[in-house]
Amino acid sequence: MADSFRLYLSVSPYSLYTEFILGCLQIQLGVICSVGIWTLSEARLQAAQAHQTWKSLLELTEQVTTVNPESAEQYSKLKTHTDVRVEAWADSAALASPRTPTLEQASKSDRPRVSGLSATRYVNAKQEGELNFSHLEFSMPLPYRLKPTPILIAAPENFNPDLRLPPVLPEPPQNSSPPKTSTESGTPDAVLESIDTDYRYDTDNFGQTNFFLEPTVQFRLSNGNKIFFKTGFNFFEQPGVESVTNFPLQVGWQGKIGQVTLQTAAGVDVFNRLPTAINLNAKVEAPISPPRVSSSGRLLSAVILAGNLEQGPYKSNARTLDNQITAWRFGPDLYWQVDRNTSLFSSLRLGSYNDGNSEVQSFSRLERKFGQFSLAANLFTWSYDRDLERTSGYFSPPDFLVYNGEVAWEGDIANFLRCRLAANLGRQRLKGEFDNANTYQTRCTVKVSPNIELDLGYSFSNVRNQETGGSAYSGNSLTGQLRVKF
Repeated sequence: MADSFRLYLSVSPYSLYTEFILGCLQIQLGVICSVGIWTLSEARLQAAQAHQTWKSLLELTEQVTTVNPESAEQYSKLKTHTDVRVEAWADSAALASPRTPTLEQASKSDRPRVSGLSATRYVNAKQEGELNFSHLEFSMPLPYRLKPTPILIAAPENFNPDLRLPPVLPEPPQNSSPPKTSTESGTPDAVLESIDTDYRYDTDNFGQTNFFLEPTVQFRLSNGNKIFFKTGFNFFEQPGVESVTNFPLQVGWQGKIGQVTLQTAAGVDVFNRLPTAINLNAKVEAPISPPRVSSSGRLLSAVILAGNLEQGPYKSNARTLDNQITAWRFGPDLYWQVDRNTSLFSSLRLGSYNDGNSEVQSFSRLERKFGQFSLAANLFTWSYDRDLERTSGYFSPPDFLVYNGEVAWEGDIANFLRCRLAANLGRQRLKGEFDNANTYQTRCTVKVSPNIELDLGYSFSNVRNQETGGSAYSGNSLTGQLRVKF
């Protein structure tokens, strides 16, 4: 494995594309740095202009709360009320490739979870009630890191809660900002919000290697919408096939119409020795019933429905890319928060490939939490119209079934360190024959600073991701994400 990894960091003397690769990376890094510097300089200019106004307002507030203790107490209660946050779901190990949704992803997270705050707050609720969030913005909870990128493939080793899309949760109203004075300049058109870098290194006992390194830069516009720019360096290696290098480039937008969240993105995939391919995706998400939370901020119930459409190269392995396989995939997701400790996620995908093949895929996960522990049941089915693995290169079983049970623990080891351990035990059926299907996962989140978090994860699974005949299959995944907020 060490020898394989060195390949990503070294430049072979016989490579005809070294200058091209380095040129693309320099252009990408240059654009990101230029935009970041422009945005930060704009924000600093406004901060300097507003300093005196803020100082005066703060001094005035201190005087009022000192003179009138009763008013100060009421202000404190009001501030506590407006600072309520809906509890973020606990993250599951990010075990499935962002490009190759595996059953492990299906059972997981989230940032939205889908994007992610690392620590989960447990507060005893004394009062519960239904709140009206029609005027609030819904945003993905954090244990599902970085809004899951559209997934073109779902591999069977997918028993991972990261594929589970948590509901879009309401953000409580923000404290009102001080009135602008005539000396303050206008709001910037775009403000740098975050930079998230995803890392994944997958290997198996048949010599297949997939490597992903993809940073995403996100900006918040003055109207509340978001735009993001995504690039990266991906590498695919497989016995009997020349390795493939990929540079994804994508621009996306996210906005809201009422309580409906819309997200769309489009771009190109540049390869070292293959034609450039187009990629695109779109997602619509809406609450079916208004989320209910307790007065302490814990989610009590919610029903969220989402529709997905994705198109692009099928990044399963080097052979599939070498055959220039692309796919359209679409279908719904349903997330139901039954009560504060019980949730259900279900997903259906229909796929159509440019080699004439088609697929139907479904995944369901029922989870129950008991403090820091949780139990879950997962069911995954996958069927293709034709088995084209020998010609097209991707795993395309006519009838594949995986079911298992999961036990997991997640908790704080230190103030800056939170970890999750999980084990999945079950069975898998391929071509009428049953075998064990087990997955072991671990993930830790390190809070480097208030604005910087780092995820590190590892998983081992024997759930099949390719036809192996009578041989046993085993796969390993190293995953990570660096999140920087501004």
